[in-house]
Amino acid sequence: MTDLFADLPAEATGPLRARLAAAAAQRGLLDVAYRTLDSPLGSLLLAATPAGLVTIAYAVQDHDAVLASLATRISPRVIRTGLGLDETARQIDEYFAGRRHTFDTPIDLQLARGFRRTVLQHLRQVGYGTTTSYAGLAAAAGSPNAVRAVGTACATNPLPIVLPCHRVIRSDGSPGHYVGGDAAKTALLALETSQETR
Repeated sequence: MTDLFADLPAEATGPLRARLAAAAAQRGLLDVAYRTLDSPLGSLLLAATPAGLVTIAYAVQDHDAVLASLATRISPRVIRTGLGLDETARQIDEYFAGRRHTFDTPIDLQLARGFRRTVLQHLRQVGYGTTTSYAGLAAAAGSPNAVRAVGTACATNPLPIVLPCHRVIRSDGSPGHYVGGDAAKTALLALETSQETR
């Protein structure tokens, strides 16, 4: 995916981007809006449809590849803008600062289907500062024998942090793998544990 403004300074393109995005939204042509957010775990890509937040991606996932996937799976009309994403960015900043334990931003789960979607919907029941096992989440999702499928659902979670798959660990207590990298999962669990003990 090519950003026509990539080589221009941000101060020159910001107002133009905003006007183009607003015009596209007004005409119903803004199918996917995106922006990036600096976080303690590196740059996060936030993307939303008119229905809600559709993707959060870590830098290790390759933001360009994620945007190309969104263009293929949702719509080629993908525009860099803060429209509809600034509130989500604020909530994520508050989460990392320890001031937010749940998210109330609208979400769009169109990138998940079937059992994977069911698993993602159950992730919100895993409270801040707590964990569950893959087996426990499989049971909660109504398929106690689908432990591997739960692992796959967590590994392909399009909304990490907001749908907290980092709180799902192995039955032996080890963290397991994570879409943002194992170090990111450990950091998120440590953040929540430290906030809960204050």
